[in-house]
Amino acid sequence: QVRLVESGGDLVQPGGSLRLSCAVSGLSLNEYSIGWFRQAPGKEREGVSCISSSDGSTYYEDAVKGRFTISRDIAKSTVYLQMNSLDPEDPAVYYCAAEAGRDINMKNMCLAIQRNYEYDFWGRGTQVTVSS
Repeated sequence: QVRLVESGGDLVQPGGSLRLSCAVSGLSLNEYSIGWFRQAPGKEREGVSCISSSDGSTYYEDAVKGRFTISRDIAKSTVYLQMNSLDPEDPAVYYCAAEAGRDINMKNMCLAIQRNYEYDFWGRGTQVTVSS
C-alpha cells in the first residue's frame, strides 16, 4: 500500500522558517518523482517545487525561488521542503504528490496541476500558517 504523509506544518511569524517532510512508503524515490503543492483558501492548487527520481533535478515556482529548498533522503524515503523567509503569500495546505517515471521534466510535473493532471499518489496535506 502506498502512503505519502506530510508533516511539519505550523504557525510561524513572517520571516520565519519551517521544514516540511513527506514520508513515503510503498514506493521508491528512485522510481517516483515527488512534488510539493499548496492550496490556499479560495485558490487553485499550485505546484511549488518538484524533485526528480532519476537525478534529483529540481524545479521551483518563481514565487518561492531563493526561499524554498526541496531535497530528498532516499534511505529514509522522505522528501523535504525547507521554507525560509515565509511571507503572507505562503499560508496554505501543503501537499506532496508522487509521479512514476524517471525521465519527467520537473517543471512539467509541477505545472501539470494547472491542467488538472492526475498524479499517481497524494498525501493528505499539512497546514502552514504565517501570522504575527
